Amino acid sequence: STQSTGSKAVDGEKGLKKKKRKSEKPAEDEPIAEEIEQEDENLKLEEAEQEDDKENKLDDLNKLQETLLEKTTGFDENKNWLTAADEDEDEDEDMGIVGDDFDGAEDEKDAGEEEEEMMGDEFPDESDEEAVDEEKEAAAEKKEWKEATKALKPFVLPTPEELAEEGIISRDERNERIRAVIETLCDFKILRQEGANRHDYRNLLLSDLCSHYEYNEFLMSQLMEIMPYGELIDLLDAQETRRPVTIRANSLKTRRRDLAQALINRGVNLDPIGKWSKVGLVVYNTAVPLGATPEYLAGHYMLQGSSSFIPVMALHPKPGERVLDMCAAPGGKSAYLAALMKNTGMLLSNDASKERTKALTANLHRLGVHNAVVCNYDGLAFPKVMGNFDRVLLDAPCSGSGVVSKDPSVKQSKDEEEILKIAEVQKKLLLSAIDSVDHTSKTGGFLVYSTCSVLVQENEWVVDYALKRRNVKLVPLGVDVGKNGFTRINKYRFDKSMSLTRRYYPHTHNMDGFFVAKLQKLSAEVKTAKDNATTSDGEEDEEEEEDVDNEDSNKEDDELGVDGEGNEDEDMMEADDGSGGLTDSDNDEAPENGVSEEKMDTSEPAEEVKKPKRTKPKKKKKKKSENAATVQKSSSEEVHSEKPEKVKLKKKKKSKVKE
Repeated sequence: STQSTGSKAVDGEKGLKKKKRKSEKPAEDEPIAEEIEQEDENLKLEEAEQEDDKENKLDDLNKLQETLLEKTTGFDENKNWLTAADEDEDEDEDMGIVGDDFDGAEDEKDAGEEEEEMMGDEFPDESDEEAVDEEKEAAAEKKEWKEATKALKPFVLPTPEELAEEGIISRDERNERIRAVIETLCDFKILRQEGANRHDYRNLLLSDLCSHYEYNEFLMSQLMEIMPYGELIDLLDAQETRRPVTIRANSLKTRRRDLAQALINRGVNLDPIGKWSKVGLVVYNTAVPLGATPEYLAGHYMLQGSSSFIPVMALHPKPGERVLDMCAAPGGKSAYLAALMKNTGMLLSNDASKERTKALTANLHRLGVHNAVVCNYDGLAFPKVMGNFDRVLLDAPCSGSGVVSKDPSVKQSKDEEEILKIAEVQKKLLLSAIDSVDHTSKTGGFLVYSTCSVLVQENEWVVDYALKRRNVKLVPLGVDVGKNGFTRINKYRFDKSMSLTRRYYPHTHNMDGFFVAKLQKLSAEVKTAKDNATTSDGEEDEEEEEDVDNEDSNKEDDELGVDGEGNEDEDMMEADDGSGGLTDSDNDEAPENGVSEEKMDTSEPAEEVKKPKRTKPKKKKKKKSENAATVQKSSSEEVHSEKPEKVKLKKKKKSKVKE
């Protein structure tokens, strides 16, 4: 009984609680309903405000249209057309078309912009006014800039006496003066000193740069000609610091990803060198020497500058080809060539220094190269030693003006005479390399010429010489890095295709200064200086022909008793000697007896040489119109063979007459 009474009491308490909850629920629901009603009212108010804003904006746009029509002439009678368009828009709003498009403030802005664009299309006069306003603003900005530049004080050049008395100045003071002179040269018309010319500023800049960076005058003047003044300081500063250490993963033994992971585990901080290379890595810092790691000793990578990757990538040898590396030591490029060839074909790694071939052989063994043959020949001995290669790589010896950070002695040791000697050697090596290429190769016929120099005399000048002496042409490298080579700079004028070559600078590409050119051999033809003179100076040949015709007419006049100039025959002889106005250095391939024959011609009187000269120019002119190549050969043969014989006959006849 006690249990039953207890259970009833519990049930009674539960019933009371349920009743209380029911009674409490309506009280809690009342404030919620009030909040919902307030939110609905707020939404309605916001919608009403948005509609009002729309109407106000449309009214404003209509007013703008009306005002524009009033301002423009010839459009005052089109108000009815505008009101009709507004009525159509109101009808669209009633149908719900416009309301569906405008779902917020952003849509309102878009519609307004569209209407403004339509207005701009309908009224071209407004765009014209905007263009005039923009021109006025630009003119005002130019005036402000000119006034600001006028406010700057021009740099006053120190007098020679002041330069002699100043003695040794601090590097900071000289650096400030260098930058002031460069700013003046960049805006010379406004910032120059009255009465001073550009040459004076340039001389001061040259002397300050030579003393600040410790270069000789010749090398600094060459750099000033190559680089604009704005980039010159950046180049010189970049030459003072060493480039980051780069390594090349040897694809014959490992992959770059595996090598990077192994070196990271040894405490080396590195990154990929860039998108243009699949095997290069840049090392920022390392806890172990890179030349003594187990991976290095096993031949998994090679310490190699990033700029030396590009010549091999440009040559792009294929498996099974015959490739020549003419200047191969210490072996970084040869090993890269073998990796691209997948250890197939034949790679001839040559170097003129016997001592350097030891390092070359050691590196090839360490890197697992099996298709290479190491030899020790002078590069000029090719193709006599071996020829008919599919591809040739010539990393020519140079002044090293692009790797000053590695060898600072270049600043003072390289002068003009030495640069010219190096350029002559490079020309001969390049011609030997071209002769070693097999132009009939189905897969090859290419040559890559590269130097670690930035001077024009060692790069574009040498390649332009090869283009004139052999039947080759420049082709793209296939590498998307680097600046175009020079087609013209100061006194030098090169072939237009020289823009296909590439230049690399420390301050722009963060690699050593380098030059790379890729050539394709078209035939085994050997051009001469005479061929180049006739092909490049066609206009001069035509002028010479005109002179010959005039001279013939003068000779006819002489026969008829008319006075004429007696020196024209000698000029005609000089025009017909086949030299084309070239100097002795350009006409090295002339016959040995050419000099003595010319002396014989000039030693005779003008009258004796006139008769054999009368008919020759006319024959040459007829032949030249038929075939220019045959005329070049025939003219040279006539000059060096027929003329002396006729002169000798003249001598004999004259001696008989005297007797």
